[in-house]
Amino acid sequence: MKALQNIAVGFAVSFLGSIPLGYLNVVGYQVYAKSGMRELLLFLLGVILVEAIVIYLTVIFTQQILKKQKLIKIIELFSIVFMLALAYIFYASGNDEMAPVKGFRQYSSTFVLGLVLSCFNFLSIPFWTGWNLYLLNEKRIDIGKKTVYVLGTMLGTFAGMLTLILSLNYLSKTGFFSKYLMTIIIPIGFAALGIYQAYKFYKKYYAK
Repeated sequence: MKALQNIAVGFAVSFLGSIPLGYLNVVGYQVYAKSGMRELLLFLLGVILVEAIVIYLTVIFTQQILKKQKLIKIIELFSIVFMLALAYIFYASGNDEMAPVKGFRQYSSTFVLGLVLSCFNFLSIPFWTGWNLYLLNEKRIDIGKKTVYVLGTMLGTFAGMLTLILSLNYLSKTGFFSKYLMTIIIPIGFAALGIYQAYKFYKKYYAK
């Protein structure tokens, strides 16, 4: 029962965490739109392998990571800059939907692309550190069953990202979204995420 609980909790948290718009989902949509389902599955495999390592390590070192407040602060600050930079990149790409990913595709497979881009998913460290601490304190997961917990998170991320990517692909075929999805809607989404993270960063570290 503990193993099933670990898988279920890991799946639920990871599925919901992967649904909000992020650059991995956007690039995954681009891969699917250009190269089809096989290449998308390879991309997702690369993403979840890196995430599995991150989650496994954060489960083990949650308490130590939380003590490194300067490191967490730097990661959070860099993620703000990264989101705003992505908003500009996608906006500047204009009508060329594949422009943000072309540089990577020239030199790597979609599997390697997923590995590399997942390594730059800076928000995953504070996200999983916070969640793992909560789940361990509330005894929602058993630290002795962390391998099956990580398996659950991998399945959740895969299912969540695949759901959103296929939804983006469906929306891109409608008139309004096909015209504005990559040039307006997604850049605004990244900009909004960056501004929201900046607000949380200020409130966390500087607001009295």
